[in-house]
Amino acid sequence: MPKEYVAYAGQEFTIEWYYSSKGESQALEYYLELDASDRIKVLKLFKMMGDIGKIRDETKFKNEGDKIFAFKPQPHRFLSFFVEGRKIIVTSAFWKKQDKLPQGEKDRAVNSMNSYRQRIKEGTYYEKEK
Repeated sequence: MPKEYVAYAGQEFTIEWYYSSKGESQALEYYLELDASDRIKVLKLFKMMGDIGKIRDETKFKNEGDKIFAFKPQPHRFLSFFVEGRKIIVTSAFWKKQDKLPQGEKDRAVNSMNSYRQRIKEGTYYEKEK
């Protein structure tokens, strides 16, 4: 089955799911397990960022440092980073249980960002069209 990279394609940004080198997308799997109302919350934030290019409300989208940003559809977090070509790559997602971003979640997002950039440079990230 081909990978579904694009979560939302807007006027300002395209938001994509990150895939590991093993072909897994933790963020997409997490999203698909949410109930319909929570999926709508996520898509509303993706649509706002994709179409308008910014979310001013820090309770909905926040810079977490180290080039990692969080979409914040309560009570979930979807970590992401920006790349050239007006794209946002969503690396991972989790249920927020505390005020502060857990260091392990941030580390996972940073590692995914570094892996993405390395694999883009090598030309091995996106599947080749058959």
